[in-house]
Amino acid sequence: MGQRKASKDGDRKVGRRALLIGGTVAAAGSALLARDELGRLWWRVPGVEKPRKDGAVDYAGARWVAASDANWRRADRPDDYGIDMVVIHVTQGGFDSAVKAFQNPSHGAASHYIVRKDGHIAQMIRELDVAYHAGNRDYNERSVGIEHAGFVDRPQDFTDEMYEASARLTARICARYEIPVDREHIIGHVEVPGTDHTDPGPHWDWDKYMRLVREARTVPA
Repeated sequence: MGQRKASKDGDRKVGRRALLIGGTVAAAGSALLARDELGRLWWRVPGVEKPRKDGAVDYAGARWVAASDANWRRADRPDDYGIDMVVIHVTQGGFDSAVKAFQNPSHGAASHYIVRKDGHIAQMIRELDVAYHAGNRDYNERSVGIEHAGFVDRPQDFTDEMYEASARLTARICARYEIPVDREHIIGHVEVPGTDHTDPGPHWDWDKYMRLVREARTVPA
């Protein structure tokens, strides 16, 4: 989240083009929509929905707590958008306040996961869906966002338990989508183009974190 409330990345609402899906246009293979766009929007067709199980998590160590559906976009990743990045955030607040914000439909943003100081992990958005967390549409579509409860100017908020739990989570995400474990693919919110956020800030120990991710990557799931 960084020092300011995150903003929605400009993801399009269902526009006129998307509303053409269904009926003659879809049946004819769509003369107006490109094939890749149809593939990405197939779930918008009336009566079609990606199978989902309520409360199911993508990471076994997480607990499901749903974000408001106003703060993310339904998708079918990685089939429609390839996932090749993990974005590290800091909430600039406590765990409970972050959960509350992500459940608020007017907040306009949410991450897939939140990690607490004691290592507890909440999953609020499924990895196959696009979370509004990075402030950049392209990065949202291709990444998984992980928030860490705390403040960028308080190094004591980044506990060993938090680093270790987050590293295990990131390692599993990288394994699942074959993401390289390096700083080109595991980045901070501050590194996302076009954003004004500073998280995870100067006190986030990247050397320690990347070492823990690499170590966790070698441990069987």
